[in-house]
Amino acid sequence: MAHHAHEHPDRHDHPAPPAVDPDTDPATFWEDRYAGSEKVWSGRVNATTADVVATLPRPDGGTAVDLGCGEGGDAVWLAEQGWRVTAVDLSPTAVARGAAGAQDRGVADRTTWVAHDLATWDGPGEEVDLVTASFLHSPVALERGAIVRRAAGWVRPGGHLLLVTHVFESADDMPPWTGAGEDGERLEIPEMPPPSVELPQLGLDLDAWEVVTAEVRRREASDPRGSGSVFPVKDGVLLLRRR
Repeated sequence: MAHHAHEHPDRHDHPAPPAVDPDTDPATFWEDRYAGSEKVWSGRVNATTADVVATLPRPDGGTAVDLGCGEGGDAVWLAEQGWRVTAVDLSPTAVARGAAGAQDRGVADRTTWVAHDLATWDGPGEEVDLVTASFLHSPVALERGAIVRRAAGWVRPGGHLLLVTHVFESADDMPPWTGAGEDGERLEIPEMPPPSVELPQLGLDLDAWEVVTAEVRRREASDPRGSGSVFPVKDGVLLLRRR
């Protein structure tokens, strides 16, 4: 279930959203989103995810699961850093593009690609060192808390769970290309809270986890429409280590 955003510059910067019926079947919505265009993301790793992962220990043969991998920018980058990665997304088209990217960049042997609904996927079949989810957001149904809780159960003791999110605390946090401010109107602010608010909402057993990082990081995002303008955005970083 990749629920991210656009072709410039990082792979996941916010798109101009089409009008979406929130009751649309998620599998249909995401497959149509990917199959309806030649390419949705840039193929590059999300910068905030890369910055955090670069600080983590990677055991020899370290294993990772990328939730909502989209076209594979994060998963391929992880494989290039030496991780063995299982990348999962709801869209078969997105997963196929990720697998092709891994082949092109010489890391096909360190990646496994799965087209499946994260709400029902059985998991990697082994404990892993790292579970990542970059911008696992969706305008249609997404059992985010349940997905994260299940995925947390795959992390071995000493391993990490990393969630990188968009943070919209006010309308001013929404880049112009999300539609905010067009025609003099503001979109309703979607619920994208900072990690300090989201952590208790996830329902994780915090006795089992050490909170390593729970913060908002600011960065400049380029307009995916190609205007050349940039806008300050907030990324939420929630990094947990299983005790």
